[in-house]
Amino acid sequence: MKNETEVFAGVKSRQSRSKAPWAWLALIVAMLSATAILFSPLAGKIKRGLLSLRSDQRRGFVEKEDLERQIEDRLRAELEQELAAKMSEIKKQQRALALQVDRIPDPPPSASASTLAGVDVATLRSGIPFHSEVVVASGQLASLERSDKNSYKAEYKLTVKVPQPAKTLSELQKVSPKIDALLPKLPQLLEKSLVSPNYQILYNNKIARIKKDANELQELISKHNFYDLETMLHLRDPSTNRRVFLMQSEMDVVSDGSDGDRLATMPLEIVESTNYQPFTSYGWKKTGTTTNPMIAGWEKRIANAEQELSTPATTAARKTWLKDRISYLKRGIADMKARSFLVAEYDPFVVIPVHMLTATDDPYAPRIGDYAVVIHHEKIYPAIVGDGGPSYKVGEASLRMAREINPRSSPYSRPVSDLKVTYLVFPNSRDEERCAPDYEKWKKRCEDLLSEIGGLGAGYELHTWTNAFPPP
Repeated sequence: MKNETEVFAGVKSRQSRSKAPWAWLALIVAMLSATAILFSPLAGKIKRGLLSLRSDQRRGFVEKEDLERQIEDRLRAELEQELAAKMSEIKKQQRALALQVDRIPDPPPSASASTLAGVDVATLRSGIPFHSEVVVASGQLASLERSDKNSYKAEYKLTVKVPQPAKTLSELQKVSPKIDALLPKLPQLLEKSLVSPNYQILYNNKIARIKKDANELQELISKHNFYDLETMLHLRDPSTNRRVFLMQSEMDVVSDGSDGDRLATMPLEIVESTNYQPFTSYGWKKTGTTTNPMIAGWEKRIANAEQELSTPATTAARKTWLKDRISYLKRGIADMKARSFLVAEYDPFVVIPVHMLTATDDPYAPRIGDYAVVIHHEKIYPAIVGDGGPSYKVGEASLRMAREINPRSSPYSRPVSDLKVTYLVFPNSRDEERCAPDYEKWKKRCEDLLSEIGGLGAGYELHTWTNAFPPP
């Protein structure tokens, strides 16, 4: 396999008309190649993926451990799913840079210092507009400049504006225009509402991730995913003391989960997929005897890993990785034998960042199993908080929820790309004991909770979910 220097070698030098243009072009190519490396995800992705495969103590059924594993699974899936696409994108950027280098003019022959006209590069994969500039100045002898760390360097500055949260009814209506008609008591509740501390925490997490990725030459979070949160508010009805966590965002798709009791078979491409995760944070004790269909795929992966482990040519580092992977897969199989999970293709649920789910000092913080409603346009959908997501993004729901809003949704196509979804979570509303989903119960419970904050407006009602699982 080629090393990173070979993969990101940049644009090859081209013949020049004289000795001076050769030196000029070499500097430009080096600067542009450094810029390409700056935004490449490969090195950091590989490191993060390997770290996510670390050994862990045997996990029980503790909720916090379930959430931590879910994040580990999500990061691993991101690594394996995106790596090939990223490599292709890097090659495209290199070709674009090569075309730009061809257009760079020779430097003014008499100038002691000059600034080349900015070289426009196609918008980065993360959606960030980028403009490069090469500054050339007269120096000393090459033997002296080689030892000067400032004689040959690359710098860049990223400007990020952190948004303000929506607080007023008119601002909330930009996301959900009919929200006051759907929730008639909302204007009154907003009078004493407070912005959730998690709003700032989430954007702080985004900024921290950007700084880390920039320092480690990884791809930056996309502009779309940076601005994925419109507001987070804490509401409380003084007459019933019912607390509500309100969030406005977009909607991405999660497609995880498995349950042999309700879904005895799954497509082979899912069973053998290394991206599909059979777990969700909401799980319950298995009640039937039908084997979870995902176990077969995980057992096959163990067999492949053990075969590679026994091969003499396998390096020591690779063997360590394989042992960790086998340990992880065995823990997962034991969990699938003992418990069932939500299935995103069939069960309606929402995803909340894991740092919010595990907060201990926030009475408004959602918890796994809490009841929730999702508002899109003039439709209201009952659901539960079923999974934990990364701490730097929000606005995710199950594939079942996504397809109800937009039938064209898929694991690779979000149902709502704009900030047009309102999520209401009722803190501490979860059932004492977890069990398989009962959609009628979910609807009735959400109706009761909504009545504690004034109920729905005239002419509006909750969506009725049907059982979409295939017959046993």
